Amino acid sequence: MNHRCSAPLGLLLSLSLAATAQEQPYDGLNSSLSNLFRLSNARTFSISPENPTGAKGKGGMAAQGSASSAARDLGQGWKVNPFIVVKPGTTITLADISGEGAIQHIWMTPTGNWRYSILRMYWDGESTPSVEAPVGDFFAMGWGKFAPINSLAVCVNPGSAFNSYWQMPFRKGARITLENIDTQPMTIYFQIDYTLTQVPKDAAYFHAQFRRVNPLPYKDVYTIADGIKGRGQFVGVYMAWGVHNNGWWGEGEIKFYLDGDSEFPTICGTGTEDYFCGSYNFENKAKKEYQEFTTPYSGLAQVIKPDGLYSSQQRFGLYRWHIVDPVRFTSDLRITIQALGWRSGGRYLPLQDDISSVAFWYQTEPHAAFPKLPTKDALEVN
Repeated sequence: MNHRCSAPLGLLLSLSLAATAQEQPYDGLNSSLSNLFRLSNARTFSISPENPTGAKGKGGMAAQGSASSAARDLGQGWKVNPFIVVKPGTTITLADISGEGAIQHIWMTPTGNWRYSILRMYWDGESTPSVEAPVGDFFAMGWGKFAPINSLAVCVNPGSAFNSYWQMPFRKGARITLENIDTQPMTIYFQIDYTLTQVPKDAAYFHAQFRRVNPLPYKDVYTIADGIKGRGQFVGVYMAWGVHNNGWWGEGEIKFYLDGDSEFPTICGTGTEDYFCGSYNFENKAKKEYQEFTTPYSGLAQVIKPDGLYSSQQRFGLYRWHIVDPVRFTSDLRITIQALGWRSGGRYLPLQDDISSVAFWYQTEPHAAFPKLPTKDALEVN
């Protein structure tokens, strides 16, 4: 009898692809189980308060730092500077990287008001940021309260650990800043993992933009993204949706206006919960309540219920990542979503809700100017 051992199909396909690649160098970006075995000339670095420059062999060198008191009996190398305190009204630089490569993972656990900590990212020396969003909303935590998220692009883990796995390539350098617009200091532990390597010629730049309207004017649509110019792909959205009425709020359609679309879009959805890959009100019919869920590509990760006193409104946190189904555009992109409920007589009711969002996309540079970030009062969760 012949005994044969069969390798997993995925591994066989990966090996076959590698064999037919004619030994092309692997750039080390976009690692997955299908290519983790491949060697690369990429070099790995990590920035944290214990190694603020990310330099090779320079981690844990602080002799004085944020935890000097706790480490006083142990000295250098014993967690002397694990966090940073950001004073009110100041901006700190979390990372300033020179060279060609990509940020591959960001972990942080900021304290304080997550709406009042503004995260910005700049690629290749640009003067205006390609990413601008409150830190909570960027990590799909727009309501300032923890909820677990288990997705491919963003994970939020106990107790308030924010993780981003969006790939963020750059060719000349990258700079990440954090502004504290609060009246109180905030503490941040963080780690930014990146690689220096050759970036493919067709790699676009990562962008993220925050918006908020509260309340949405009657019969207006909410704009997730507008004025995006260039070539690229839309890869996802997080929405913090605060409902101002007592009924169902998710009848509205999402619409993608691509490459010159004017009155009517190329892509038109069938309902809010449908776009976020749910159905029929996200309802757990046995319990007669909303059912939270978190999956690799979509989720209703957060449902904040009224408590009968000061928390009187329903609030929801939703995400939809277009990782396997990016929305491609060649010249321009605009995205809107309707806020619709029901009124008497089986008629739609245009809602006037509190809606915030962060849109995520990749595109060629330069990017169009972002709308001005809302004022502190307009950002406030209340």
